[in-house]
Amino acid sequence: MKGEMMKKRIGFIGTGIMGAPMVKNLLKAGYPVQVFNRSKDKAKALEKDGAVFQNTIADLAQNSDVIITMVGYPEDVEEVYFGSEGIFENAKPGTYLIDMTTTSPKLSKAIEAQAKIDGLYALDAPVTGGDKGAREGTLTILVGGEQEDFQTVKPVLQAMGTKIRLMGPAGSGQHTKMANQIAIAGALSGAAEAMAYAKEKGLSMETVLEAISSGAAGSVQMTNVLSRAVEGDYQPGFFLKHFIKDMRIAKAEADSDELELPVLEDVLEISQELEKEGCGDNGTQIILKHYIDE
Repeated sequence: MKGEMMKKRIGFIGTGIMGAPMVKNLLKAGYPVQVFNRSKDKAKALEKDGAVFQNTIADLAQNSDVIITMVGYPEDVEEVYFGSEGIFENAKPGTYLIDMTTTSPKLSKAIEAQAKIDGLYALDAPVTGGDKGAREGTLTILVGGEQEDFQTVKPVLQAMGTKIRLMGPAGSGQHTKMANQIAIAGALSGAAEAMAYAKEKGLSMETVLEAISSGAAGSVQMTNVLSRAVEGDYQPGFFLKHFIKDMRIAKAEADSDELELPVLEDVLEISQELEKEGCGDNGTQIILKHYIDE
C-alpha cells in the first residue's frame, strides 16, 4: 500500500508555521507535493525544497490524488472546501481529502457527507505536537473517518507523525483534539500560576522551573512552552489566537451538551483579554504575562 501511495500526487493547502515543515517532511519521504497558500510567498518558498506551486485551489485540486488542508479557522476550512473555487467544485472522484486543521467536529461531518455525495473520501486529522513536532515529523495525528480510508492514507500521515490513531467516525479526530486542548488549558495555566507564585515569593522562576519540571508537576506545557516565557521568548510555536479559536470550539461543543468546564472557561477568558491587549500573534506562553503583570 505504501508503494501505491508513493505514486499519488499530494496537494497541500496552508503552508504556515505548521504546514510548511509538514510539506517538507512529505517531500523528504518521496511524495510529489503541490502547494497553495493564501499568502502566496509562503507557498512559493517551498519550491526550493521540491514542491510545485499552484496559483489557485482549483488548479491544485484538479491535479491531486490526495488533498491535505492545514488552514487557520473553521470559516477558512469552509471556504477552502465549499467555496465556488474550492475543493468540492474541482476535485476528481476518488480523491482523498484530509483536513488537518483543528476545526468544528460538525464541519468535519459536513465535509465527509459532501465527500460521499461527490465520490470522494474524507478524514479529519488534527494534530498535536506544535511547530517542533511538525519540523521533526513527530506529530500525534488524531483521525476521524472510515477504517478503510484511514488505512489507505496512513503511509502519507506517517511521513508527518509518529503517533497516528483512528479515533472513530467523522468528527472523532476533532473531538479528541478538543479534549487535548482542554487538558492543555489546565496544564498551561497551572504552570503559569506556579511561576507567578515563585516570583511573588522572591524565587528565581528559571530555577524553580528547572527544579520542579522533572518531578510530578512536570508537563510538556511547563518544559516546552512556558519555559519560553520564563526566558522572555513569546514567539509563537502555537499562536494564542489559534488556541482561543480551539477553546471556543471546545466550549461550544460542551455547551451543546450542558457540560460545565470551568477551567477551560477561565483560561479562555484570560486568553481573550490578552488578545484584546494585542497578544494574539504571540505564542500561548504569553499567558504568563496575565499572572506576573497583575
